[in-house]
Amino acid sequence: MTSNAAASSSHDELVDFDPTEHPHRRYNPLTRSWVLCSPHRTKRPWQGQEESPQGTSLPPYDPKCYLCPGNARATGGTNDNYTSTFFFENDYAALKPQAVAPETNQHPLLQSQPARGRCYVICFNPQHNLTLAQLSTVPFSPEEHIVPIIESWRTIYRQISVENPFVKYVQIFENKGSAMGCSNPHPHGQVWSLDYIPEEPSKELASLKEWCRNPVNQDEKINLGALDDQKRPSMLLTLAKLELTTEGQPRVVVANEHFVALVPYWAVWPFEVLLLPAKRQIRHVLEMTSSEVVALAQILAEVTCKLDNLFQCSFPYSMGVHQQPTEKSQGEEDDSAQFHVHFYPPLLRSASVRKFLVGFEMMAEPQRDLTAEQAAKRIRECADRHYLTTMKEGPN
Repeated sequence: MTSNAAASSSHDELVDFDPTEHPHRRYNPLTRSWVLCSPHRTKRPWQGQEESPQGTSLPPYDPKCYLCPGNARATGGTNDNYTSTFFFENDYAALKPQAVAPETNQHPLLQSQPARGRCYVICFNPQHNLTLAQLSTVPFSPEEHIVPIIESWRTIYRQISVENPFVKYVQIFENKGSAMGCSNPHPHGQVWSLDYIPEEPSKELASLKEWCRNPVNQDEKINLGALDDQKRPSMLLTLAKLELTTEGQPRVVVANEHFVALVPYWAVWPFEVLLLPAKRQIRHVLEMTSSEVVALAQILAEVTCKLDNLFQCSFPYSMGVHQQPTEKSQGEEDDSAQFHVHFYPPLLRSASVRKFLVGFEMMAEPQRDLTAEQAAKRIRECADRHYLTTMKEGPN
């Protein structure tokens, strides 16, 4: 046997699997895709690009900010002198409501479709120097300062489809921090409404539908008794119950009466978080009870606060809500929809070292170094009180 053959043979000998040491792939049932986990790579030294953490010394009001109360916006409009949340139609919207005739005589390799919709900006708070995370801690509270944000989501979701019958999907999201392309630090999010269902939610809706209709998942050993309101297996209710009943809850970050936040088993981003209803099917934001709205505000506050405390910085992320398409566009396949929230934060090792989806990730499939269990433990162990309030108080 040659030396090369001997080396190959030795690598084929099976050893006990250790998810903290051995490379392995994890399956994402929502998008029906895989992620490569390489936990041993966290030991490698870092000599790559480092980010400049977003500063925390912003003023409560910036006269040059396009989003502060009473200020003029770039296109000449003026913001209300708002005292809570405030939303308006985006001055530089990615979509317009005007209907356009489709292009004709297209080649099968060069296809396009018209896209229309309306886009809104939601200012979370009149203070220029606050974030969702900071609204978690006294003198602020999620009940008083984050509930109005969720109520704005509900208002826009309700009004858009009534005023624009062509709208099929309402995408709520927030880009926080310059590392995620946010050009204005004022606390705000966006709502884009579209006349089609976008790629990511479309894939998830198809997966949720297939799961609930698959006879295999009728087995209570698989669905764990987590059924939707039509008594069908629910993928995300099952996931919530599975994570909450797993010994030690290794991937759970925080949970309350109605919701659970966890690092999904198949996470791609280092400290990715998935926020789920834990008790019942909630298809979209309008189906929430008042107590569920409060519970959602509380868990959003806890998750964002813990992320900030992880590296004691204003932790960047992209956050997005996935839910059922609008009432006017719902089909039978959308009955299995479940409201949930994704957080995709890019930071990896510190406030200045981020994860890049490049090379193998772009050409093959996503890859991560930190396991979901390790990430959840680090987030979970962070304080519920925002680090800036502790810094302001100083040493005892």
